[in-house]
Amino acid sequence: MLSDDVFEQLKALIMNSSIPPGARMNIEDLARQLQVSPTPVREALARLESEGLTVKLPLKGYRTTDLLNADEVRNQYELRLLLEVPSAKKAAHSMSIAHAESLREEMQSIGEPPTGSRYESYQTLTAHDTRFHQLILSFAGNDMVRQAVERTHCHLHIFRLTYGGPFGENTVAEHATIADALLKGDGAAAERAMHSHLVQSRDRVLAKLP
Repeated sequence: MLSDDVFEQLKALIMNSSIPPGARMNIEDLARQLQVSPTPVREALARLESEGLTVKLPLKGYRTTDLLNADEVRNQYELRLLLEVPSAKKAAHSMSIAHAESLREEMQSIGEPPTGSRYESYQTLTAHDTRFHQLILSFAGNDMVRQAVERTHCHLHIFRLTYGGPFGENTVAEHATIADALLKGDGAAAERAMHSHLVQSRDRVLAKLP
């Protein structure tokens, strides 16, 4: 439990840029700041590395990863368009009663879109965004595609750049459109809705970059 708590605290510091992108992270200093021993800090940093938020430097400890630049954002969305759009169509044609129940439960989990400007306010939306897209990929039945998208940690990286306000509202509304098409088993509509969602999400992010 202590390790989980330290992990969440460090993750919030990174997501809020309290620890800036590209900054060195000293285990002893972080342990003193969080009033814990170095062990849970070390464990948390390793977990954050697996989420793409930290990088281990040989003989130097860890640093936070850099924010995505415009080209990297475009590349991530290009990959997602290639993989997630046809997967949405396939998922719609593969919907079972159990799939439909899981999707409805996920859509009910989000509640009101967040409007705050800190990670704590949009943490629930970030988790929902990840689960929602992974759920659709799992319905499509290609585990290699699901893992390929999962390894990009795209949701966390995108939410480090822009979140809250219209971004959150639009994300929830677009997810609802995709979910509706999936629940109807309408592959063409699911494909269109996923394509529209990813393109609009990409353009919202790019509009906030310098």
